[in-house]
Amino acid sequence: MGKTPPGILPVIVVDRDSGTPLNRQIYEGYRRAIVERRLRSGQRIPPTRSLAVELRISRLPVLNAFEQLLAEGYFESRPGSGTFVASTVPDDLSSAQPGTAAQPPLPRRGPRLVARRASALQQEIGPWFKGVGAFSVGHPPVDQFPMDLWSRLVARRSRSREPELVHHSPVMGYGPLRKAVAEYVRTARGVRCEASQVLIVSGAQQALELSARVLLDPGSPVWIEEPGCNCMRNLLPLTGARAVPVPIDEEGLVVSEGIARSPRARAAYVTPSHQFPLGVTMSASRRLQLLDWARSTGAWIIEDDYDSEYRYGELPLTSLQGLDRDARVIYVGTFSKILFPALRVGYLVVPEDLVGTFVAVRRATDKFSPALAQAALTDFIEEGHFARHVRRTRVVCGERRAALVDALRRELGPRLEILGDPAGMYLTVALSGRRRDREIALRAAWQRLWVAPLSERYIGRATRQGLLLGYGGTNVAEIDDGVRRLREVLEWRPSAAAARPRPAVAARPEVAAR
Repeated sequence: MGKTPPGILPVIVVDRDSGTPLNRQIYEGYRRAIVERRLRSGQRIPPTRSLAVELRISRLPVLNAFEQLLAEGYFESRPGSGTFVASTVPDDLSSAQPGTAAQPPLPRRGPRLVARRASALQQEIGPWFKGVGAFSVGHPPVDQFPMDLWSRLVARRSRSREPELVHHSPVMGYGPLRKAVAEYVRTARGVRCEASQVLIVSGAQQALELSARVLLDPGSPVWIEEPGCNCMRNLLPLTGARAVPVPIDEEGLVVSEGIARSPRARAAYVTPSHQFPLGVTMSASRRLQLLDWARSTGAWIIEDDYDSEYRYGELPLTSLQGLDRDARVIYVGTFSKILFPALRVGYLVVPEDLVGTFVAVRRATDKFSPALAQAALTDFIEEGHFARHVRRTRVVCGERRAALVDALRRELGPRLEILGDPAGMYLTVALSGRRRDREIALRAAWQRLWVAPLSERYIGRATRQGLLLGYGGTNVAEIDDGVRRLREVLEWRPSAAAARPRPAVAARPEVAAR
């Protein structure tokens, strides 16, 4: 149970014109707060002197009220620490003491109305996205991140007292970071841009949200990869836009099928460098075909370049945006997938004529991202730490991928087909026979293996069953042990369930999925 800091005062109201003595009002206020569970067992109570100052009354009635609350067992005093809500207060104090609780809530009349677009987003989140450990998807090698160095950079910036770090920051982001990002994506990804086109945002998800708000109208059709990342498709209901699933093959998005299904789509959302989740790379011919379609119809392309730094055995590919000659591509990148997820720093590269519109929408919805992390990240890049970190973790992730592939082939052999190119921080395996990936993922979560089902990445009927296994945040020892346990999950049969010991997870798989 978290403790309330000493300086935080609960809402206690006194009426000096009331005939009820002040000490009784304070006593009733605290007792009611405890009964209604606004104050919980173990929470710290502020000093009597602070409460008296806050209420602008003498300290004497406060002391009298506290003495009564201590005597009745609502408060307890801990020498040297202060006064706390008693740890022995019943969980259902209101039922234990009739007449002391607040009035019950009024009965509801009909359903509680919310926006249809918001209710459409209330989707079940499987347990594979709630756990952190073996095979978690979307986790970079945070064990390799130089946190001590990062802490020093943040501390140094905190001491600098730069006005821009504590006041309102520019809507487009910290200027030096925008310049550093532009130089990085021009050099490493072949992106055509200047710093004036870079917009710093709170992660790639906000970049996609801004893109959707700027580019799409209610009813606008949008090509979505099938199977694909849920990031964009979950945003479309907020704009009223309509997802058009377009299949993926070994060359990436099947552009001809997209044209057949919705030739005048407003936009296409793609992950061309490392398609999520099948892991294929969009071929050069498909890239040109997609750009030709966008140019001829006036459509937009949103390129999510989420982990392009990690390719093993070959150099990173040039971005789709770098091939664009008509400024039809919105380029999305993120540092959270490379450094650590809690960083929440991403960026957009937008065509020059759209910068003003993106800025206006950003100002209306979020204003700006915290500047301190941006400033520290600027130093991290300009002092060469970022480039060294990418080189080091590329080697580490390559080793982890190789270890995972070896373990899968050793333990499972032909039962699993590894899909996609050697890239990224996860791999996808296809299941053979009639195996259902969601059932397997639930049983795996019961064993604290966080594999994700491929079928949930389809909008329509899933044509493939498979599992996504993240290795970016899983070391080699965890990989070997995890694959052995995954084999046991795959070999599980209902008839043998009673004979097996219960796994070390409290909830059954079907309970964990709720």
